[in-house]
Amino acid sequence: MKDDQLDLIFKALSDSTRRRIIDRLSKQPAQSLFEVCAASVAEDGVALSRQTVSQHLAVLEKAGLIETAWKGRTKTHS
Repeated sequence: MKDDQLDLIFKALSDSTRRRIIDRLSKQPAQSLFEVCAASVAEDGVALSRQTVSQHLAVLEKAGLIETAWKGRTKTHS
């Protein structure tokens, strides 16, 4: 694995919110952005905006830690 890829992975894992998102997705894959946002409020009591969660998901995807797929008009994250 190249240093650039490792840097992306460590950067992604350095944030506790992203680690919680990965944990949720590992327990229940194929969640939409809305489901990830709702789970954040339900489990942590912290309301994160859709834009914030979307940015976290983009960092995780760029690092190769999650995958996205389209189911109809809904983008899911696993």
